[in-house]
Amino acid sequence: MFTHKKTKLHGKELAVQISYYILEAVVLVVFILLFIPGVNPARISEKINRNISLFTSGFFYSVFTNTLHVLLRKSWAKEAFLADYLSAMAAVISILAVCAGGVLSFGNNKCRRKGNILILCGSAACALSMAGIRKSYTMLLAGAVENDAAGKAKPVFPSAVYFELTVMALLFVIACICLFLTPSPVKKEKYKFDPPKQLFMMLLPFLVLVILFCYLPLWGLRYAFYNYHPGDTLSKNNFVGLYWFTFLFKNPATVKDIIRVLRNTLAMSGLGIATSWCPMLFAMFLAEIRSTTARRVIQTLTTIPNFISWVLVYAIAVCIFSTDGFISSLMVHSGVWSQGVNMLMNGSHIWLKMLAWGMWKGLGWSAIMYIAAITGIDQQLYEAATVDGAGRFQKMWHITLPELIPTYMVLLLLSIAGMLSNGLEQYYCFRNTANADSIEVLDLYVYLLGLGSGNPSIPLSTVVGFIKSLVSVALLFGANAISKVVRGENIV
Repeated sequence: MFTHKKTKLHGKELAVQISYYILEAVVLVVFILLFIPGVNPARISEKINRNISLFTSGFFYSVFTNTLHVLLRKSWAKEAFLADYLSAMAAVISILAVCAGGVLSFGNNKCRRKGNILILCGSAACALSMAGIRKSYTMLLAGAVENDAAGKAKPVFPSAVYFELTVMALLFVIACICLFLTPSPVKKEKYKFDPPKQLFMMLLPFLVLVILFCYLPLWGLRYAFYNYHPGDTLSKNNFVGLYWFTFLFKNPATVKDIIRVLRNTLAMSGLGIATSWCPMLFAMFLAEIRSTTARRVIQTLTTIPNFISWVLVYAIAVCIFSTDGFISSLMVHSGVWSQGVNMLMNGSHIWLKMLAWGMWKGLGWSAIMYIAAITGIDQQLYEAATVDGAGRFQKMWHITLPELIPTYMVLLLLSIAGMLSNGLEQYYCFRNTANADSIEVLDLYVYLLGLGSGNPSIPLSTVVGFIKSLVSVALLFGANAISKVVRGENIV
């Protein structure tokens, strides 16, 4: 019998491992800083949007100069901002090179040494680009003073330059240490990653996307504690603490809106949960179709609507149910109706209509998981049932359905945890004056409150979204507790 012995690291090996842990941590910090607007060293003027990051400043010139149209008419300002943009681009490319070197540090010695060299070159190039940004600020300041336009250009010293230089210097030193400690590669050694690290490398792009789009936006929760208006700066002057949290419950109009929106949200989520068994039933009947061609055609036709955007779905609905749509034209020409009727402007039974559109769009896609679960059922169970004389419906009832129940329960509990998250695309597209009160769910309310109204309230919408997230987390753990009691299994 083979036994697995853990190898202990000693001396130089331990130092190498610790050095690379520190190197990878610093590279991760550098990558995250690339997307944080508050530490954007390329913001050399108050005219530059304070909400854009270094990544945006270096790769999107139109966004970077969106607020600089007047200044760009001046040659001295245009030269300074162009130099700033090019320096920011060089900084972004250098940081991406550093990140690539950090990725190579997961490989063997040959990968590590190449990665260290890449990090050394990238950090040095980034330091030079910071000097270019500093020079751009000097050019802007000199031009503003010379042309008596300091009030228009509003130069601001990019203090984040020194922060970036400090981080890059630290990275350069650590990379030098790692390069010194890493043994030279064996002759003809190939670039190689260990299997666990290969799997991690495959997962890494998705982890980056999750960090950028799920965790990094959490930094925006700070708006809930400020009296913020678009274009303002967050400072001690507009800090209001928990004012917006109390305002949410003290204002009768806001309380009334919240109750109405919660009613719509819970009603539509409840209808979705009540019909959550439909994809499972559809998958069961689909699996019973003997013809492989017919089964594939049906599955394809029912899955395609999931990839159609809600804007196109609404366009289809207009072609069918509007005043000049297919149904109205048919009824008018056949003499049943005297004039066309716009059925989309009818606010009655709007919850059921949204449920129907949602089921049409997502039925086939939701059934995929159940179809996969059906393929994993032991075929010997069906063979034994056939020997015992069971028919097709008996096999479905006594074998297929019990085998799908665990999958259904997990998805059901996750649906309960996400009751407050209906999304906004469907409801935003179908919303009109006739059904606005009944179709407005919580996500749509947050969007309209913060961005979609004439008098946006970003702090209040942030508070509502923050409370919704807390309630969703509570529902998730509540559903997990129910699962543990009922099924003896956790979903979290």
